[in-house]
Amino acid sequence: MKQHTIQRSALVLALAASSLALSACQNLSSPVVRFDRQVNYGDAKAVELVTNEFGSTDLQMIAEKMTGGLLETGIFQGRPTVTISTVKNKTSEYIDTTNVMSSIQTALVKSGKVRFVRSINEMQQGVDELQRQNQSGLYKQGTTAKVGQMTAAKYQMEGELTSIVKQSAATKDVYYKFTLKLFDVQEGTIEWQDEKEIRKTSKR
Repeated sequence: MKQHTIQRSALVLALAASSLALSACQNLSSPVVRFDRQVNYGDAKAVELVTNEFGSTDLQMIAEKMTGGLLETGIFQGRPTVTISTVKNKTSEYIDTTNVMSSIQTALVKSGKVRFVRSINEMQQGVDELQRQNQSGLYKQGTTAKVGQMTAAKYQMEGELTSIVKQSAATKDVYYKFTLKLFDVQEGTIEWQDEKEIRKTSKR
């Protein structure tokens, strides 16, 4: 009887040890993920006032001004083709200026009054696709895009972002100016130009 009790106790201990080992393995393979910070979604169009550095509100204001100005001129009659050239960042900040041009391009495309062709930075991807279709031998003859049939741009957009920063012991003032030009590619003339000025002041 005593031996039976000992065997039973040993079995219980073995089962308990197995359960602990299994639990440890599960904890190793399936770690519990905890979020220490609460995330809240906000309005993407709300005014951003975290710092006086270039932010989302500035980007939206510039895109709205440039798009509105371009569409009001009537220069896009007949849905001409446009390409985007360089956007120079002449500020002391790191600013992804392509975001500004992307917002302008999106609004203009949605207006239905202009067609965009590949920019210089996007051209290599188009060339690679044409070569893949025409040289790989994977596609039916007659269904591939023909080389030499791309539509050239009539106009070219060039942008520039500059800033002037002034600060004292108590105040920091930042002045931004974004300039956008539309060139006639063939004639090299500036057909349209506009700028957007933004001033941001903060207490230190």
